[in-house]
Amino acid sequence: MEDFQKRTPPSDTPAGTQQAGSPFNRRTIWFLVFVILGTLLAVSYFQTPVGVETIAYSELKDQVRAGQVESVVLSEASIVATPTQEALERVRLESEDDAFTAWQSARVRADETFIPLLESRGVTYEALPEAGCAAAGGMMWIWMLPMLMLFLFWSFLLRRMNMANAGGGAGGANSPVMSFGKSRAKLYAEPGTGVTFEDVAGVDEAKEELREIIDFLREPHKFTRLGGKVPKGVLLVGPPGTGKTLLARAVAGEAEVPFFNLSGSDFVEMFVGVGAARVRDLFQQAQDNAPCIIFVDELDAIGKTRGGGGFQGNEEREQTLNALLVEMDGFDAKSGVIILAATNRPEVLDAALLRSGRFDRQVVVDRPDKKGRTHILQVHTRSVLVASGVDLELVAAQTPGFVGADLANIVNEAALLAARKEKHAVELEDFQDAIERVIAGLEKKSRRLNQKEQNIVAYHESGHAIVAGALAEADPVHKISIVSRGIGALGYTLQLPIEDRYLVTRSELYDKICMLLGGRAAECVVFGDVSSGASNDLQRVTDIARRMVAEYGMNERVGNLSYGDDSNTYLKSMGMSSRQYSDHTAEIIDHEVEQLVARLFKKTLAILEKNLDLLHEMASRLKEDEVLEGDALMTLMSRVVALSESESTNANGRSERAIYTEPDASSGH
Repeated sequence: MEDFQKRTPPSDTPAGTQQAGSPFNRRTIWFLVFVILGTLLAVSYFQTPVGVETIAYSELKDQVRAGQVESVVLSEASIVATPTQEALERVRLESEDDAFTAWQSARVRADETFIPLLESRGVTYEALPEAGCAAAGGMMWIWMLPMLMLFLFWSFLLRRMNMANAGGGAGGANSPVMSFGKSRAKLYAEPGTGVTFEDVAGVDEAKEELREIIDFLREPHKFTRLGGKVPKGVLLVGPPGTGKTLLARAVAGEAEVPFFNLSGSDFVEMFVGVGAARVRDLFQQAQDNAPCIIFVDELDAIGKTRGGGGFQGNEEREQTLNALLVEMDGFDAKSGVIILAATNRPEVLDAALLRSGRFDRQVVVDRPDKKGRTHILQVHTRSVLVASGVDLELVAAQTPGFVGADLANIVNEAALLAARKEKHAVELEDFQDAIERVIAGLEKKSRRLNQKEQNIVAYHESGHAIVAGALAEADPVHKISIVSRGIGALGYTLQLPIEDRYLVTRSELYDKICMLLGGRAAECVVFGDVSSGASNDLQRVTDIARRMVAEYGMNERVGNLSYGDDSNTYLKSMGMSSRQYSDHTAEIIDHEVEQLVARLFKKTLAILEKNLDLLHEMASRLKEDEVLEGDALMTLMSRVVALSESESTNANGRSERAIYTEPDASSGH
């Protein structure tokens, strides 16, 4: 359930910080950077004399021989020669350099002919004293000046940061320096988040559980006068997309208190200790803004069980978790700070998080039923122009197992499809197309099958539909299509359950397997060959059959035992298993799964052989129209003939009841 209504926009500035009027901003920083760079350039510029041209030592000697040098100054490492007036004018004229004043060259001390050359040409010369402490001190000052300015600049930054952090004012959490330990929580200021319980549908039980939290935040004396304590932490548990985050925002909106919203991953950084510092900073901000709500989404990012056998150790994450545990113990339940957290993996959370005094209350936010889905659709269609004849209950009936996020996506897709067709309102047809798009994927108009492939797909989908129509416990067929959709679906048979189901019986699972095998069986009956189109069907068949035998206790030979794979997820990724049964038991399970699927496939073949004429007719209609639905489909499905009890027994070799109740003499049990 996504929030589509207007909310109070979250401030990018965490609680307790002020951007406006801050003396420590980007403009000041860039000004100081430019000052430092300008100083360095000026020092570099004034180190080199202006108008002095550097030439080779041999060229300088040639200039002396040619009488172009008037005087020379010798230093320890270089020679600076002043040209004659005639040479000076000639060089300025040739190079058009009015700033030229002298030549400079490196001194070659091993050359003992240079001084005699100067004397023979009448060039005056003088030598500068060797560089001593004063020169060394000058060079040191040239290098130390930039370092000193950088040090002063850094001191200025730290002073500004300390002032901001101490006063809770400018630059605190958003400063580009030393802000790793500041919390990234977004604060929704008064009056709450802009979301109320009216915007949340399909989770009525969860809303009732959370009303106590709202009452405490509104009237804390109602509970404290009797000595009662409201739970410090409430954990929202449920599948992805069921509306846990929206529900937390609604609690803050109903109570009209500040709402700190952040994800578990916001605590994790590459620097050790940053996560723990952010946890402490978050709780400090929350206590300063009490009463308020802290909401941590995806709590499992930091709350996983510690000490995972040496495989899952993470020092930074464990320090963050320890800080969270300490902070939850440290603040008083009467302070008015409530912690809400959400996860879809409660089984991986550390036991210390779930003990009394921390997250001691768990609220399940489950998938909505038909009534809940209808209410969710009503919420999400408030801002959508829906045609008057659209029955949202029918749309809800066609979306079993969908969560709030899925339903919001369907409403949005239906609105986009209607707008693409330039309709004035969203019609029921648009909702149905949106459901198909979400379930089966986008229609691939460019993927055109050849005649042979189209023939195989038509018989394959017709086989699914006929077998479903012949079975008492199978869901009704709503649509058959051989139009390619999604990544690999060349066709599909859409079934819609009559009502929501929370339990599944053995006979329903049998019929489910037969329906999935209908496509492969149709290929065998018609072509005497099979294709790769049933790969996904076979995966689902194998999974259902193995669960029946190994987990659900629906096999006499295995008995009322559960051999589900409880391997650790990490061990599975490493190719390791922690199964607690022998290889002999594994062989028995494999054998019983194989025998169960073989018996049900034989029954599926019998159904199609009895309806062979209808199979040919339905496949022919599919090849012609590509889609069968509505009255045309119902007319064909009404002609499906089911197997009689004796035929079903002969197909299985024994009755369905006997499959479950009669012991197998060869089992060895």
